[in-house]
Amino acid sequence: MTRESVEQPATDIHAARPAERRLLWLIGPAFVAAIAYVDPGNVAANLTAGAQYKYLLVWVLVAANVMAVIVQYLSAKLGIVTGRSLPELLGERMPRTARLLYWAQAEIIAAATDMAEVIGGAIALQILFGLPLLAGGVIVGLVSMGILAVQSRRGQRAFEFVMMGLLAVITIGFVASLVVSPVDWQAAAAGVVPRFEGSRSVLLAASMLGATVMPHAVYLHSALALDRHGASDDPRRVRHLLRANRWDVIFALIVAGSVNIAMLLLAAASLPGVSGTDSIEGAHTAITQALGPVVGVIFGIGLLASGLASTSVGCYAGASVMSGLLRVRVPILVRRAITLIPALVVLGLGVDPTWALVISQVVLSVGIPFAVIPLVWFTSRRGTMGTFANRTPLRIAGAVTVAAIVALNGALIVLTAIGAV
Repeated sequence: MTRESVEQPATDIHAARPAERRLLWLIGPAFVAAIAYVDPGNVAANLTAGAQYKYLLVWVLVAANVMAVIVQYLSAKLGIVTGRSLPELLGERMPRTARLLYWAQAEIIAAATDMAEVIGGAIALQILFGLPLLAGGVIVGLVSMGILAVQSRRGQRAFEFVMMGLLAVITIGFVASLVVSPVDWQAAAAGVVPRFEGSRSVLLAASMLGATVMPHAVYLHSALALDRHGASDDPRRVRHLLRANRWDVIFALIVAGSVNIAMLLLAAASLPGVSGTDSIEGAHTAITQALGPVVGVIFGIGLLASGLASTSVGCYAGASVMSGLLRVRVPILVRRAITLIPALVVLGLGVDPTWALVISQVVLSVGIPFAVIPLVWFTSRRGTMGTFANRTPLRIAGAVTVAAIVALNGALIVLTAIGAV
């Protein structure tokens, strides 16, 4: 990920190549960030929600996706307008000690994210081929290195196409099952109305949100937008890029949101009351028994694509955070090899993979405020954004989103602690 290698766009949008003036040509960065919204943590949380509460928590996914659209657009906007990623802006404004502490928490979050994604990919390989989890984790790590090599050698646009292809596989893997699932669409529509059924449903809702709005996607999107489009002082070009990125975010998160809702609907229609669905392996077994082996294989392929894509994006995000906060650039393949170690240790020790996924989501919840609060703060300040600072409606929407995310993730941490006592 070398920003220096990005060709700086023409300052006059009307002088740019015709392809660059077309909005579709500018779409891509949000689809990379959207991979974080369909990772194995989402699979575990959504399947559990559907199996235990049927259609009750559909509204959580709808709300989380709306929040995600706001947060990811603000992240892209920050990079395009300021010419800096969110980690870079934080690094420029923090004293050394605070910067190191901030980087430390971000790295812990990145490690938790990567652990969940490698474990999810390993589970998929076990489901599909019967491989031991440790061997599956090694394979996931090696394949993700190959994916990251595409970014290093062929550039971001090629990497975006790879991620779009994997997102398409994920979408088919989880949405195709709905064709043969007896979904109660009237009950699903009723699930859009916000409500809970006891503290367990609150815990699960917070877990679903924690698995959806993820810190590393917030940090990364600002860098993705900047690396793809470059910096510009021309207000006309900035406005054009912001418009393109609005559509980029909307399209990408409609796809990601549809996949998440499809997971919940699949579980609600086919797995209610079935024992063992509190784990991905158990849910896969139940799906295979209920809908047939073909659907089970398609589900496994979707899960594998989810693990491979999300761990690659997570490593990319970690490199962006380190570069911005520490001003240190580590070759991304070296970083991939290092960050793979904690996940392999967990798999090698025989830790229950579903338990590890749950713990990783709790850790992610701790890190979300550190990403979304400064994002909304920076994008609302004229001193940082100039005339492109958030206007009042977007500022209010951003503040409400941050308050909801922090409150629900705080509830997740508290309820998890109570449950552990």
